Parts: sequence; structure tokens; C-alpha cells
Amino acid sequence: RACAIDFGKGWVNHLPLVEFSYSNSYHATIKAAPFETLYGQKCRSPVCWTEVGEAQILGPELIQETTEKIVQIKQRMQAACDRQKSYADLKRKPMEFQVGDKVLERVGNVSYKLDLLEELSRVHNTFHVSNLKKCHADEPLAVPLDGLHFDDKLHFVEKPVEIMDREVKRLKRSRIPLVKVRWNSKQGPEFT
Repeated sequence: RACAIDFGKGWVNHLPLVEFSYSNSYHATIKAAPFETLYGQKCRSPVCWTEVGEAQILGPELIQETTEKIVQIKQRMQAACDRQKSYADLKRKPMEFQVGDKVLERVGNVSYKLDLLEELSRVHNTFHVSNLKKCHADEPLAVPLDGLHFDDKLHFVEKPVEIMDREVKRLKRSRIPLVKVRWNSKQGPEFT
């Protein structure tokens, strides 16, 4: 997409060069080029991609033209990558916590150890900064955790609280027992 304007209607013919450029450019996430990671060696130049048995004479002009296209594709891909990074950086704000916040210590560049309540003692107390938000709440507004049940991954566990009503629905040849149950729900009492 980044090179479609440069190559005009013949962009389809340049897809192998785009794939070559992408597979042989350094990726920071894997600290190598994808082709090297997959096959353990560098990829041959696209000039050597001719089929066995084809008799082609490759002049320096063709090699120069292919090299220029690869350089152009790499520049366009880098520009697109930089543009995407700048868009992401506009939305991303690094969280910093100050003295007085309920943070015990900074474990790494992006993780903090928190001072959790006794009710949450089963939960691991180290969190990535993307999972944290500053909270400016008053202590009296804190929600009591007595009626709430969470599993080890902090997912809310819904449990039946009580049976509100029982009824038997009669059909021609069968009976269906119906039970109305009150659940402890995130939104408050819920009946089903």
C-alpha cells in the first residue's frame, strides 16, 4: 500500500520486491529479519530468483534498477512505520506515580508493585503500567468487597444467592419445572 502510488498500475508486478524488502528488513520485536529467523540464513538477492533452465542475461542496468526499487520500497515502508508510530504515540501517555500514591515500589520501567487490600491477598500485586489508572476517590466512597467474589484472574464470579420462586409449567404430556433465582450480579441483584 505504501508503494502503490509510486509504481502506478504496475504495482502488482512489484509485489515480490515488496515481500523481499519486508522479509529482509530488521524487526525490533524479533531482533532480526523474518527470513533470517525462519531459515537461519540471509535471503538471496531477487536478481537470482530466475528459474533453473531460463537463459537470461542480466545486465548491470537491470541489477541497478532492481536495487533502486528495493531501496525505494524500504524507504516507503519505513515512512509508513514511522507514521503509524507517531499516531500511536499521540494517544500513548506514560503513567508516572508520585509519593503519596498507593504504590509501594517501581519494579521496572513499566511495572509497579501495589499496596492491595487484605481481601485481594490472593491476587499478585505487581501490575504493568497499562493496567493501572490514577484514582482520585474519597475513602468513604470505596465500594465494600464483602458481597463481591473474584477468581484468581480478577474476573467477577456470579453465584446464585437465593431461590425466589418455583413453578411447574404444564404441557400436554410433560411438565417443566421453572425456578426464579436471584444472582449476585455486577449491576446489582439480577433475577432469572
